[in-house]
Amino acid sequence: MNRNQLIAIVVFDIDGVIRDVGNSYRKTIADTVEKFTNGGWRPTMQDMDQLKSEGIWNNDWLASQELIYRYFEAMDRTRESVNLNYDRLVDFFQERYRGKHPEVLDGYITDEPLLGSPGYFEQLSKNQISYGFFSGATRGSAEFVLKQRLKLKEPVLIAMEDAPSKPDPTGMFAVLTQIETTPGNIPVFYLGDTVADMYTVVKAKEIKPERPWIAVGILPPHVQTSAEKQADYAHQLMEAGAEVVLSNLEKLDLKLIDELIQPFSVE
Repeated sequence: MNRNQLIAIVVFDIDGVIRDVGNSYRKTIADTVEKFTNGGWRPTMQDMDQLKSEGIWNNDWLASQELIYRYFEAMDRTRESVNLNYDRLVDFFQERYRGKHPEVLDGYITDEPLLGSPGYFEQLSKNQISYGFFSGATRGSAEFVLKQRLKLKEPVLIAMEDAPSKPDPTGMFAVLTQIETTPGNIPVFYLGDTVADMYTVVKAKEIKPERPWIAVGILPPHVQTSAEKQADYAHQLMEAGAEVVLSNLEKLDLKLIDELIQPFSVE
């Protein structure tokens, strides 16, 4: 393979791929639902996975709101009668996640194990593979993990504030615009841990079929507690469009990247 030119672009989701959010974002969703159902219900990981499997709940504020509404609907109440204040919900969510002093980030965000290492990204760059990030996390939260914890310098990032929510692929297209000096058809990988992430690639293929798109599913840590959970979750991702499902982002090594782009190589 000619290593003198860009051979692939890898775009990463962040939550569940770059960092484990089981005790941060997921815990915050549970806290928020419990708070706004007046202690009536605290959703489990399985409850949240079931909602996410619908492929449209990438925004965790909206996911929390939806779970609250569904709880009350199960109690034979209409959504209108709940009188849920979305701004209050977001404020509560952010206080739990970022902390009461967000300028120093002292909330659940501090309890997020990293799932990748700086060396992995260095290896990609050294082998003519560019990378960027497209995430439903807020820019502040995403930059905290990318810049402060992974020590990446000026990473290409499209966050919640920058583009429509997944599975709309607009944000991924924006990442590519920042990476490519000239538009081309270099193969693009997108690594994500949800059905919405896989649907994003499916939609990208529909809009720009001339480019090779490769969806890579990543099993988030919370489903890696049993073989059955892993198999069920992997099946969901494959059904949604994943080309392959991996247990960790670093499993997408140079060898596997070469194998996956081989069908698209031009002699």
